Amino acid sequence: MTSHSAPGVSTAFPRLLACAVAALFTLAACGGGGGNPSIGGPAPVASDPGTTPTTPADTADPIPADYMSYQNLCAAPRTGVDAEGLPFPDRQGTLQDEMKFLRGWSDATYLWYSEIPSTVHMTDYTNALDYFAALKTPALTASGKLKDRFHFTYTTAEWDALTNASQDTGYGVTWSVNSTAAPRTWLAAIVEPGSPAATAGIQRGDLLTAVDGIDFINTDDEDQVAKLGAGLSPDTAGEHHTLTLRRGDKTFDVALTSAVVTTTPVKNVKVFDTAAGKVGYLSFEDHNGVSELQLINAVTTLKNQGATDLVLDMRYNGGGLLYVASELGYMIAGPMSAGKTFERAIYNDKTAADAPIPFRNTAFGFSAPRNMALPYLGLKHVTVLTTSDTCSASEAVINGLRGVDVQVDLIGGTTCGKPYGFVPMPNCGTTYFTIQFKGVNAKGFGDYPDGFAPTCTVPDDMAHALGDPAEGMLAAALSYRATNACPAAATARARGVPMHLARSQLKEIAIYPPKTR
Repeated sequence: MTSHSAPGVSTAFPRLLACAVAALFTLAACGGGGGNPSIGGPAPVASDPGTTPTTPADTADPIPADYMSYQNLCAAPRTGVDAEGLPFPDRQGTLQDEMKFLRGWSDATYLWYSEIPSTVHMTDYTNALDYFAALKTPALTASGKLKDRFHFTYTTAEWDALTNASQDTGYGVTWSVNSTAAPRTWLAAIVEPGSPAATAGIQRGDLLTAVDGIDFINTDDEDQVAKLGAGLSPDTAGEHHTLTLRRGDKTFDVALTSAVVTTTPVKNVKVFDTAAGKVGYLSFEDHNGVSELQLINAVTTLKNQGATDLVLDMRYNGGGLLYVASELGYMIAGPMSAGKTFERAIYNDKTAADAPIPFRNTAFGFSAPRNMALPYLGLKHVTVLTTSDTCSASEAVINGLRGVDVQVDLIGGTTCGKPYGFVPMPNCGTTYFTIQFKGVNAKGFGDYPDGFAPTCTVPDDMAHALGDPAEGMLAAALSYRATNACPAAATARARGVPMHLARSQLKEIAIYPPKTR
């Protein structure tokens, strides 16, 4: 699995959306990342002024080879049972025990374990979250980004609930945002069919200006911001709130009642008749279990309607299940890819290799019948619509197809750059995520920490619905297919400010498949 926190996020705001959507008003989601007092307790203490650190700065902490013996030794053991009715494994221990486990586990499994700074000392930290946040490489990519931007945590209860969730409590709208700090520009990017937002008439591109009468764009008062969060992130179904929106020159109020909303990851399945043949299109937003059957049905529809090319819209797809990604790759490429490597995990030199993930030609059984033969288009070319919100498993689709010589043209923006993954590790009520492998394709390529650059750079067009042939990115894709030339960039509704989806780290991951089944 991979993840990173939403860009442009301010630490001055409380946690919003209860980890089910993005870390909208915090530095990182659900206790992740460390260093934010509102999440993981006080920031790391390097020792009080005027005192001598317990550990000399030039002496590294010892790395316990028997780190597993410290697992579940907790400073504050949980009591009772978990969601499955099993007793918590916690035993009485100390904060030092928790840190020893994290240090040993990181040394054994972290992809860049040798780059963890020796100056990170347990005695300088007052909580495990901030200590864990420091157990990563400080190196930078070629573009100057942090090499490891994907180090985070969830509470184990939150993680267990989110990984099995196909529904969210809210209104059914996903926002594209410039920042959580004022002045804020938040636009409705995705409106789920049948949701409270859709029923109330919210449309893609609507600008959020107020929540329950509070100025959303400019407010920076702490109490007012808390009320904004409560209105945007209802805790339960049945809450009533009012959003004020602007569409063009018109400003209007929308009364909403929160509900449990089931998301539809595959939308807008259609075929366009062009001078060069029939071009299929679908928008795909989440590699979750539900999407497996929806993708199968979509590809079947496109095939039955005679599509001989495909525009795959993954501009908002943060990733998910790699087996779903491998199935999608097969449904695009067809039998020429069957059994070939879709993605292979490269671990550190202390970890044994796994068998690679193949292009699967049968359903794994997430939502479709297990071992069901998959339909396919058999294409040697595909166009993918991308933005910086195209992450992880979505990038694996691009890389995997290129690894078997399918031409993949990208229209839109540079992808987020997450060729990495990990297996979650729970300990003492927190589930930790540290990068443990890099995914490579059949040609051994997986070096895209700065993302895949687009063939044609085109801004996200918030003024048109997804799937509308007049929508900027789709129109550019159809034009490029016909002319092999990039059209002049259209004007984006984003007012020239970089925009990113407001969503949780759970929505920007690549989940490695189980070793057995």
